[in-house]
Amino acid sequence: MANADDACCPHYHEAIEFLGKRWTGAIVRVLMHRSPQRFSEIANAVPELSDRLLSERMKELEARGVVVRTVVPDPPGGGPTRVEYALTGMGRELEPALEALEAWAQRWLPDCDGASR
Repeated sequence: MANADDACCPHYHEAIEFLGKRWTGAIVRVLMHRSPQRFSEIANAVPELSDRLLSERMKELEARGVVVRTVVPDPPGGGPTRVEYALTGMGRELEPALEALEAWAQRWLPDCDGASR
């Protein structure tokens, strides 16, 4: 029988499920390296991610407090309104964990071309 120390912490489980959602980790990583970014910049940085799914994930990240969405007003010359996304303090605190995961992946997972390490 497992003791309480062996049980999966509900907070840990929730965090893993949230960040493990398809594309969420990739979006956060993109924002870690350059923030703020516009929607189209994020879309270009994450291959194969549809605009619909990116929009859904950005809303989830914003609702959780990981990302802040800022509407940049029209410039005086009458250009288009811009929307930018940036990591919040909470989002920035994910950086060491995601960098450790990336280092682990580089060490233990096959290269993108399928070759083992």
